[in-house]
Amino acid sequence: MDFSGKMGARLNRVIFSAEAMQMRQVLLHPGVDGYWVVECPSLPGCVTQGKTKEEALANIKEAIRGYVASLRQDGLPVPEERFDALLVAV
Repeated sequence: MDFSGKMGARLNRVIFSAEAMQMRQVLLHPGVDGYWVVECPSLPGCVTQGKTKEEALANIKEAIRGYVASLRQDGLPVPEERFDALLVAV
């Protein structure tokens, strides 16, 4: 898609940004050492941590971007998001 003029340049940036963004499910839980552990189940081995929830979430975003970039650079397929979150009463 291409738009011309000043407004078009803005629209092109917004469309590009939306195409580049992806959604991934992550799991966040407290670790035994007091840090927050966060992992992305659809990307095996993509796990990180942080002192706070915010830091852990920032770290997993960076880890996901790096994981996907590495797969693409190596010409490997990027796994699609495939998990559903459910709560189960036991």
